[in-house]
Parts: sequence; structure tokens; C-alpha cells
Amino acid sequence: MAPSSLLVASTATALLLLFLSACSCRAAGNSPSAVVLPVRKDGATGQYLTGFRQRTPQVPVTAVLDLGGGTLWVDCDAGRARFALPTQLAATFRFSRKFALCLTSTSAAGVVVFGDAPYAFQPGVDLSKSLLYTPLLVNNVSTAGVSGEKDKSSEYFIGVTAIKVNGRAVPLNASLLAIDKQGGGGTKLSTVAPYTVLETSIHKAVTDAFAAETAMIPRVRAVAPFKLCYDGSKVGSTRVGPAVPTVELVLQSEAASWVVFGANSMVAAKGGALCLGVVDGGAAPRTSVVVGGHMMEDNLLEFDLQRSRLGFSSSLLFRQTTCNNFRLG
Repeated sequence: MAPSSLLVASTATALLLLFLSACSCRAAGNSPSAVVLPVRKDGATGQYLTGFRQRTPQVPVTAVLDLGGGTLWVDCDAGRARFALPTQLAATFRFSRKFALCLTSTSAAGVVVFGDAPYAFQPGVDLSKSLLYTPLLVNNVSTAGVSGEKDKSSEYFIGVTAIKVNGRAVPLNASLLAIDKQGGGGTKLSTVAPYTVLETSIHKAVTDAFAAETAMIPRVRAVAPFKLCYDGSKVGSTRVGPAVPTVELVLQSEAASWVVFGANSMVAAKGGALCLGVVDGGAAPRTSVVVGGHMMEDNLLEFDLQRSRLGFSSSLLFRQTTCNNFRLG
């Protein structure tokens, strides 16, 4: 093993032990079947944070949860790479190589669950048998800033084939939704991006379609970084957030579509504005669609690396619960 690999491995092992000192474990005999870390949203940065203790005497350390990182250097990394936390924990405790992510929209704690555990939420909601699934795709070209020539991406991609607004297909260049031979295009999930980022032509198509479906709601001046904003006092409310049209990410089949409701599509901005929470990523981004953290909040997402699939629940608000209500055991 190369010296650099030895250094990364030793760092990963040390940090792994530190994480375990701050987590909850569901016992199965003498070994845990799951490792659980609390995750909180930082209001100032929009990042999702977890924590652990290190050094002697121990001091608290805060880490950013990053779905796409390749090692455990700074972030609580949950990527596909060899030294990422899901692989390290699965190898150490011999449980399934998978994890579930449930982010909150407030400072209350959500959760990331590594291994095998029931997805139980108060009051009496169990999502373990009701997730929809779509394949996790591998981008054969690394999307990291620094990588080797043959490195694959450690990030998580899904196969979005179309986008709908209020049930109507948005006219867009579908070729941008596929991953090309250079690793460009496609759709990935990112906890580091606070909001969903769309290639310029896709962004225009989605915002134009959404504006057409909401023509009856008074508009207000755009609030950066958003382009489409409304008078929040004129928007009704529902169990799943503001009463606005759905945005639908169509996956391999209609039955596996990820339907996004107002709580995950709209963002409250200054001056009482309510904005469509998608950002223009430019005309030539590396990835065409980046599903950001806001769109994932109060949705349970299961990253099953053994079966290469993503499980998703749709909004937990429909079931009158949130990610803060997760209960282990």
C-alpha cells in the first residue's frame, strides 16, 4: 500500500472510533447492527452538521455531512469511496453496506443511520417496508476537484429522465439528464449544496413552467439566489407546505417518480417573499441537476450500496411526522 493510502487509512480508522463514541448503537448480540449519528442544520450556512469528540482531554468537533466526499479528512463523509464512513462501518461491524439519511429543516436533530435498523418514527410510523426504489448510478469519471485518470466518482447519481410541474412534462433537452462519456451531465444528490442547482436551460424551463402554473399568485421582486418569488402572504398552506404545484423528478418509471411538494420546493426569503428554491448553475456545469439539501429535508433516503439503489419515502409531513421524530429500536 502506498504511504499516502496508509495515512488515509489510519486517519479513517482513528476518526471512525471517535464517531462511535458519539453515536447510538442498536445491539444484536455483542455487536451493533446499526450506528446512528444526529445531524443538525446550521441556519447561517445551510450545511448539515454532526459532531464527535477527540484529543485528550476530549474536545467537541463539528463536521459537515458530505454525501460526495472520498475520505474522512474533514467532513463526516458518506460517499462510495474505500475510506468513506459507510464502507468503514460495514467492514468493522459486518453489517449491511447501506445508510439512511433524514434531514430536518430546523435546528432540531435529524439522523443518519448506518447499517440495519427499522425506520421507525413517532407517532407509530414505520417506513421500512414502504420505500420506493430507483437505481444508484455510477459516474465512471470522477467529479472531484483532484482525482486520478481512472477514478470513478464517489458521488451518488440517479437516473432522472424528465421533470414535471403540476403533472405536466417540462420541455427540456433530455440529453442533459444523461451522464456522458466525459462524466458530464446527469443528476446527483448533494448535502453540501443547500438548494437544487439546475443547468441554465433546465432552470429556465422549470421556472417558466412553474410561473405558468402559478400565474394567479402575486409575484414579487426576485431574492438572490432565486429567480422566481411570490408574495408569501398570498400563498396558502397545506400539510406538506405552501400550496403550490408539485415538481416531479421522473425516474426509471412513473411509479418511481420523486414528487416534491411545497415544503421542499419553496424557500422563505426576506421581506415575506416565498421563492422557488432552484438555482441557476450556469450553461456548462459539470452536473446538469444537483438535488440539494432543502429538497431532501423531511424525506427518508436509503442509500443501499450493496444493491446499488436509492430508497425514498416522499415527504414525511404526509404522515404527520418529521425526521426529528426518528426513534431507534
